[in-house]
Amino acid sequence: MPLDERQREYLRLMGIQVWVPRLHIPFGAVENPNHFTPMPDDLHESVDTVDVPVPGTASTCPLNWEDLEARVAGCTACPLHQGRTQTVFGVGTREAEWMVIGEAPGEQEDLQGEPFVGRAGQLLNEMIRAVGLKREAVYIANVIKCRPPKNRDPAPEEAAACEGYLKGQLALVKPKIILAVGRIAAQNLLKTATPIGKLRGQVHYYEHIPLVVTYHPAYLLRSQLEKRRAWEDLKLAMRTFRQQNS
Repeated sequence: MPLDERQREYLRLMGIQVWVPRLHIPFGAVENPNHFTPMPDDLHESVDTVDVPVPGTASTCPLNWEDLEARVAGCTACPLHQGRTQTVFGVGTREAEWMVIGEAPGEQEDLQGEPFVGRAGQLLNEMIRAVGLKREAVYIANVIKCRPPKNRDPAPEEAAACEGYLKGQLALVKPKIILAVGRIAAQNLLKTATPIGKLRGQVHYYEHIPLVVTYHPAYLLRSQLEKRRAWEDLKLAMRTFRQQNS
């Protein structure tokens, strides 16, 4: 399906070259490495409460959005709470059809209380625009709600302590597709040690919701050539989403 002009502009901003007729290529145009821009395209029903596991017990507790966010804010289920400035719950529309799930808060996320800020967040915004959406139209959350010290990888027990909260968010949002960004997020969601390169390019499922894996925006900022592969992941996610609505 051909790209329209709006999509071409978003893809240009994302930093991946778009094929256009030669006469339309501005002379001397230079890509901005901080953005994401792709190759040509061959390119709900609301829920008031959900049952969320109580960390450290075998019981569950029915929670709505406000209760769930308050429980996360006061969570002491793992040692990560000792070093946090605040928890990072999630942002976006609570009726989103797309949900983006990352790994854990970094330093700026811990300070601001919002996932994906800074340069990585700006690149994620361009990736979201490339699929025809705005940041505000999706729901963004992390597997882990507290920042691991020095941004180390979360331990399995830390991810397990937070999983009930993430499942609660999923049950309340009821997205039609999940975009898992980064190795840590994908491996924790899919309960696997498989490298991200082998997880990409196929549709997985988490809580019966289609899930597509792609690279973390922070990695893409360091590895510009992988942006083309990330665009392939976004196209797979778009095709999968359309199939859900067909």
